[in-house]
This record gives sequence, structure tokens and C-alpha cells, in this order.
Amino acid sequence: MSDIGGVEAVVFDLDGVLVDSEPLWEQVRRQVVAEHGGRWTADAQSRLMGMSTPEWSRYLSDGLGVDLPPDDVAALVIDRMGARYADRLPLIPGAVEAVRAMAARWPLGLASSSPQALIDGVLDAAALGDVFTVALSTEGVARGKPAPDIYLTVAERLGMDPARCAAVEDSSNGLRSAASA
Repeated sequence: MSDIGGVEAVVFDLDGVLVDSEPLWEQVRRQVVAEHGGRWTADAQSRLMGMSTPEWSRYLSDGLGVDLPPDDVAALVIDRMGARYADRLPLIPGAVEAVRAMAARWPLGLASSSPQALIDGVLDAAALGDVFTVALSTEGVARGKPAPDIYLTVAERLGMDPARCAAVEDSSNGLRSAASA
């Protein structure tokens, strides 16, 4: 179903688009870095945006000096993020309604740098699991954003030409990823 400007599907990011989670990610990661012998740098948060779980956990461990292996860093951060979401899911006002309105017109995909467990938890808690045909983490592709891998894979799984997909993004790495796809 070609529609406005040839758009045949819409692919959303999660963090910063549906949930206001970037401040939580920064707080949790800063806390882990501080607790485990690392040093947070002024550009750390901007560098982390869009990285896949293996990429950011390796960056915290190797780049910021956390004294844990990357797999342990990832598990700790993801566990703490899950606890924060369970306490209060920071949905962006109007996001659920906007997603449902788009789903009435186009097939939807989700292309996120969040771990799949957190994506699934957010979609369940927001009662949006049924509206996304594909919901994928950069954990499932070779490279995180700004590489096009996540958008190419979501478009493929939707059965769509990436050039016919509109992207809803909030970060420069996400925009570069979508544009490259």
C-alpha cells in the first residue's frame, strides 16, 4: 500500500521516541562506571548513543575503565534499566496514541539500540506489542547505529524496500543509520 510520498512502512526508534529513557541510561551507566573503577568522560553519553549492547558494554569496560568484562557490564546495566522501567516506565506523552494511529495506516517496525529484553518489556508494558510487525535490537545485527544494519534488517523482515520506509528517530546516529539504509 503506497501512500504519502511512496511510504509503505514506518520504522520507529524506541529510546527518545517512545520512551524518555536517555537520562535513565546515562544515570545507570554513570553509576556502574563509578562503582567499578571507571572514569566517565564528557563525551561518553554522546558516544554511547546508538551503540549496540556489545558495543557499549565493551566501551564501558575498555574505554572508560570499568573493572568488569563487557558481558558482566551489559548484564548489570540491563538489569538496572529493567528495574527502573518496572518502577516507572517513562513513556513520552502521546507516543502510544501516535503509534496506534500509524499502525492503522502502515505496517510498523521498531529498530532500537536497546537490548531485546528491554524492548519487549516496554512494548508489553505500553500494550504495543501487537502493533509492531518487527521489533528488533541492534543486538541482532552486526553493527549498531549509525551503521544501516538495523534499518536494513527491519525493512527486510517487513518485506519492504528500505527506500519505501519512513523512519521516526531522535538522534543523529539514528538518522544517519536510517538515511544510509
